[in-house]
Formats: sequence, structure tokens, C-alpha cells
Amino acid sequence: MKATATQSSNYPQEVIDSMVSAYEANPTRTTVNQLALDFEKTERSVIAKLSALGVYVAQPKAAKRPPQVRKADLVAEIEAALGVEFVSLNKAGFGDLQKLLDAVS
Repeated sequence: MKATATQSSNYPQEVIDSMVSAYEANPTRTTVNQLALDFEKTERSVIAKLSALGVYVAQPKAAKRPPQVRKADLVAEIEAALGVEFVSLNKAGFGDLQKLLDAVS
């Protein structure tokens, strides 16, 4: 694919061609960081240029925290493991339920 600049004095056509080919070969943030160093640009500038050319693919963001586990789910797993229904087990603390589930699993 031949990406062309549209009135960009910051990025000559040779630089654009080099950036696009390098990024398409290895579309990672590490490649963006290396391109920024090679061409003495900021990482955001390189990302913006690749995005404007329709080449950049945003990397998926890592989850900030693990998925939530509810007490009711722990109680259901404990009851299933033991084969017994407990009426008031859901009143126990989360930590205690986790220990109990680990013990019966």
C-alpha cells in the first residue's frame, strides 16, 4: 500500500514510506517507539501520522482489575462442590468463603 502525505512538512514522503512499511511489518507499540526515536519525533506524533494514513491499529488496553467475583457465586460453587444447600452461608465474609471454596475444591 502506498500511503501519501497531504501537505506535511514534518514528514517527507520517504519517511512516511519507511514508517508505514516498518509498522505494517510489526504493528506494535515497540515499533512506534522505535520509529519515534529513529525520526526524532514524539510517539504521539508517529501514532497520529500512522492514524491519519489509516495504518495505525490501537493496541487493546489491559484490564485494570480482575473480573469481579460475587459472594453469591462463591456460595453457589461451594454448595455445588459439597452437594448441600446452606441457607445462611451467604452471610459469611468474602475471604472466608474463598478459603472454604479452596478447601472443598
